[in-house]
Amino acid sequence: MSDRKTGMFHVKRKEHHYENAAVAVSRETEEKLEVFVKLLEKWNQKINLVSRQDIENIRKRHIIDSLQLAPFVNGHDKVLDMGSGGGFPAIIVAIVTAVPVVMVESDARKASFLREALRVLALEGEVLCARVEKVNISPVNVVTARALASMDVLLKWAVPLLRKEGMGLFLKGKTVTEEIEQARQNWVMDIEVYPSITSSEGVIIKVTNVEAV
Repeated sequence: MSDRKTGMFHVKRKEHHYENAAVAVSRETEEKLEVFVKLLEKWNQKINLVSRQDIENIRKRHIIDSLQLAPFVNGHDKVLDMGSGGGFPAIIVAIVTAVPVVMVESDARKASFLREALRVLALEGEVLCARVEKVNISPVNVVTARALASMDVLLKWAVPLLRKEGMGLFLKGKTVTEEIEQARQNWVMDIEVYPSITSSEGVIIKVTNVEAV
């Protein structure tokens, strides 16, 4: 496993909700994040965006977890997020980095929520209501996914959407070692693994130079 390079992430300890975040969160950014929380709580009463248990711990469980991708995404021209669901990590990354996001979500109700989030927060992006494997767009530099599928499946979906020099960023859990071993049977790739700050079992996987075996 690769260790995080010293200085890659900065913690702003004066913030109330996000003092342990992987990036410095300004007052303006925190306000936007809180607007998103309120919007999600409102919509969650009608459609299942996150579980009731998670809604009570939304900041650490979902927002701070998603914020970990921001340093990797910063400076890129566009991000495509597969299976965006309740907007994690796509909306959070867009708020913090201002990088345009393309969110792919097959559930029409969740897609409507994501469009509303873009509108309310004045974020640059679009929502594609479709299955990931059916998406046909120009390749992007960064593809992300969180709690969606195994590494092998994620790569199958992501590779057609990635530029040759692009990277995949995947938030994974305790089965990551087995998933990587399985994926290596079908893919040649460079992998960097970074520990999560929100879970002792969680990691961030950065994948580049991916080719089918």
